[in-house]
Amino acid sequence: MRPPRHWSARVWVAVGVWMAVALASLTTPWRQLELKGFDWLTTMWPPGVGGSRIVIVGIDEPSFAELGMQWPWPREVHARLIDSLRQAGAAVIAFDIVFSEPSSPATDERLAAAIRAADNVVLASDEALIENRRMVQRLRIEPLPALLEAGARSGTITVTIDPDSVIRRIPGAASAFWRTILDVYDARESRKPARATRPGGFIRYAGPDHVFPFVSYYQALAPPDFLPPELFRGKIVLIGFDVKPSPEPGASQADMFATPFLAQTARLMPGVEIQASILESVMTGRIVREVPRTATLLLMALTALASTWLMASWQPARSALAALGVGVAVAVLAMALFEWGNVWLPALALLAGVAVLYVAEGALAFLRERILRRQIRRAFSHYVSPKVVEEILRHPGRLILGGERRVLTIMFGDLAGFTTMSEHLSPENVAAILNRCLSAVTPIVVHHGGTVDKFIGDCIMAFWGAPLADPDHALNACRAAEAMQQAVAVLREEFERAGRPPVRMRIGINSGTAVVGNMGSADLFDYTAIGDDVNLAARLEGVNKLYGSDVLLAETTAAAVHDRIPLRRVDRVRVKGRHQAVEIYTFLHHPEVEKLNEDAIQAYRERRWDDAESRWRQILDAVPGDPIAVAYLERIAVYRQAPPPDNWDGAYALESK
Repeated sequence: MRPPRHWSARVWVAVGVWMAVALASLTTPWRQLELKGFDWLTTMWPPGVGGSRIVIVGIDEPSFAELGMQWPWPREVHARLIDSLRQAGAAVIAFDIVFSEPSSPATDERLAAAIRAADNVVLASDEALIENRRMVQRLRIEPLPALLEAGARSGTITVTIDPDSVIRRIPGAASAFWRTILDVYDARESRKPARATRPGGFIRYAGPDHVFPFVSYYQALAPPDFLPPELFRGKIVLIGFDVKPSPEPGASQADMFATPFLAQTARLMPGVEIQASILESVMTGRIVREVPRTATLLLMALTALASTWLMASWQPARSALAALGVGVAVAVLAMALFEWGNVWLPALALLAGVAVLYVAEGALAFLRERILRRQIRRAFSHYVSPKVVEEILRHPGRLILGGERRVLTIMFGDLAGFTTMSEHLSPENVAAILNRCLSAVTPIVVHHGGTVDKFIGDCIMAFWGAPLADPDHALNACRAAEAMQQAVAVLREEFERAGRPPVRMRIGINSGTAVVGNMGSADLFDYTAIGDDVNLAARLEGVNKLYGSDVLLAETTAAAVHDRIPLRRVDRVRVKGRHQAVEIYTFLHHPEVEKLNEDAIQAYRERRWDDAESRWRQILDAVPGDPIAVAYLERIAVYRQAPPPDNWDGAYALESK
């Protein structure tokens, strides 16, 4: 199973999230949540009513107490109010009361006369829904004809109540109460008629309840006695209920409504103030318009793309900050549009898209990580120890596939004489010996934190320091070499007891820079190390034959471990293909000859052949058959007959690889 392509998968996730949120935003529950966002914006920075041309006369509890009458009040009282407001200079007198039923002829005529004299009165009409088994009929309830004949204008006070019982919308009907009031006001004040308002506009509430100037009904009956003389001049005066407990059973809540401020103040707003808020929104040009659906979907797509780009390298904290930044940008945009443009952007869909994308990106990253972990475990479990595999899985970012320069320690191990041995054995015996030997030494490499690169016939290649950094890569390689020689010694005894040819292993180790990673084609590759220092390690394995040694270390490896592993200097050699000579070492098995060995090599390099020969023979006396001493004595004998050139630096040039 391959991990999903990084960008294509993420783009498809963004498209899927966009489509899911877009479809969810079409549902009624989602719409209700979006409207709560509208309420929050409404209550954040209400514009207030400074300079408003609207005054409300409230039919409130003090008025009931002062007048000492129960509702309905005599029409003569309302006539007196009209006269009083006319004398105070009111531009429009609008009753949020439906005078649909006749009273006494005298009082109705008295009210009609007041209306006729004022010539600026607007009365409320209403709509009633009549339902029966056969039909549903909407019936308009108009004021008394006599009042309309006297010059009163009527407007429908019906408002749209959202499913959560909150009033947010401006009525768009041609006969709406606010339209009739503005028609009268424009005519009286010689103003340009208000621009027609399309259905769907939202009220920009100036504030919570009682933000408009309120006057008690009884006070407005005699303005000169109770109120400033200029209070009503040129104003639109709305008259309606402003009662908490209703004077009539069942009517107390009939003209009190929920607004966006209900959650903030826990108070309903009088219906007359709802009408005032509608008027104020239209007159000040603060009708709130919703961003078109197409534009909202486009913004959702842009937000999704921006979030996807910002969370390109997914990390929980950093991606959360990116998502938060996008969310804040969306919120700021929504607030700015609402505050300065009277435009409502339903931002919940955008914010939900960002949140869902964060979760989706996290899930996609988790999926990619799980697939990568599976691939890493499958690939490296053959090469490295389980501890290294688990470390890679915990920190996969440390593993760079494709090749990188690293400082490594490289080992080549080869079974000595295996080619000759295989000529005298059956293929089955050859395979059995080879598998037995490699099976014995491979776990040792893995146990010491090494990576088994490959098997080349009877040769094993391994390295330390990759795929994970290992500060003790040289030491771990040397410890592994010691353990491998011990394991081969045990096998040698086992084979001798079984009548099989004895086995030995020659090991070459070098520390240096190499390129390590997946090398090969896109379909077939191998995790390996390449470079000149890798080649040197391979050459040193073969150089063991010259000195009869089991392990040879290059000077870089020796420098890294000399204070922790006793070493014996062997020689300075110049391998084929390299101009620079390299010092080589092996493990010191006889500490008593260490000083003699150094003195012998020094005398040899200074061409003091007699002195060098004497010391090598002393080493042979201490360690009979020492192969390094034997090699030097043979070489000294040759140099006595044919001395090296004058520019000789003591290095021995190897002719073969």
